[in-house]
Amino acid sequence: MSETKIFNIASIPGDGVGKEVVAAGRQVLEALAAQSGGSFAFEWTEFPWGSDYYAKHGEMMPEEGLDALKGFDAIYFGAVGWENVPDHVSLWGLRLNITQNFDQWANIRPVKFLPGVESPLRRAETAELDWIVVRENSEGEYAGLGGRNLSGRGPGNEVALQTALFTEKGCERIMRFAFDLARTRAVKKVSSVTKSNAQQYGMVLWDDVFRRVALDYPDVQTESVLVDAMSAKFVLKPEDLSVVVASNLNADILSDLGSALAGSLGLAASANLNPERRFPSMFEPVHGSAPDIAGKGISNPIGAIASAALMLDHFGLHDEARRVEAAIAQTTASGHLTRDVGGTATTEDVTEAISAALTATLATV
Repeated sequence: MSETKIFNIASIPGDGVGKEVVAAGRQVLEALAAQSGGSFAFEWTEFPWGSDYYAKHGEMMPEEGLDALKGFDAIYFGAVGWENVPDHVSLWGLRLNITQNFDQWANIRPVKFLPGVESPLRRAETAELDWIVVRENSEGEYAGLGGRNLSGRGPGNEVALQTALFTEKGCERIMRFAFDLARTRAVKKVSSVTKSNAQQYGMVLWDDVFRRVALDYPDVQTESVLVDAMSAKFVLKPEDLSVVVASNLNADILSDLGSALAGSLGLAASANLNPERRFPSMFEPVHGSAPDIAGKGISNPIGAIASAALMLDHFGLHDEARRVEAAIAQTTASGHLTRDVGGTATTEDVTEAISAALTATLATV
């Protein structure tokens, strides 16, 4: 018998429903490992960082936290944010602290339309919709450059500067990532999103780099679309999309729109990748900490479980990732739906149904 491959994963449940959905994802991954015949297993180390940690220590994670994470194969993240911590403090203190320092420059967010989940988009009833938003994840509008000044001049005179950073290197690497991804898909097309008519420096650089990079991919269709027009296209002509590449802010907003069109933010998965694997990559659902439903056992675990499938792909376990995705689809098709997508199932109900469906997918994938 071959030696069991062990994947060491840092678990950071974070705040609110993050704790519930990370537990659900771990349950599904453990069920998958139990069916592997000993070929692979997961070892978990949980870190209690987040808003509760902030209340005790005055920081979202300890100063040495990044060093503690460096040796893991991946990070499995829940959600961040709570009423005791300002949102910009919680985000920059934990999630962005990790993504920025670990150079997780490629953020992918698939938009999945699942069977049994009603979409508010009428086009979903007749068209086969499936696209991926590729988000530049290290610079752009979230570079953290700027400051607040002149408050000493009295009330009403303070000035805040928020500077977006676009580098040719940063633009090119995320675009090549998007083109390479497009080559693996049935529809080989990349849609670039900017606002270069109004942002004449950073976004025009983005457009220039996109045109140059596209020359190296003559087999891939391209288009450049302004972000407001692309927002309309998500609704009016989503069947025309395959891979959408955009800056940090634009892709963040568009991916949430895509998830809402698919039925709920609770369904949406994401991966924050360091493609060179110099640092561990991080996998997380798109949704937030949802304080209004935290602790009630009704949060949707599918976004976290689908993120676990992206983590399996990162580990090279592609067949296993497809099994998890098939189990999710089987579960929603059978009517196991949480409240956010029109059902009455609990988090535990959906998690158990997906775990059970893994057995059915074992013989079909």
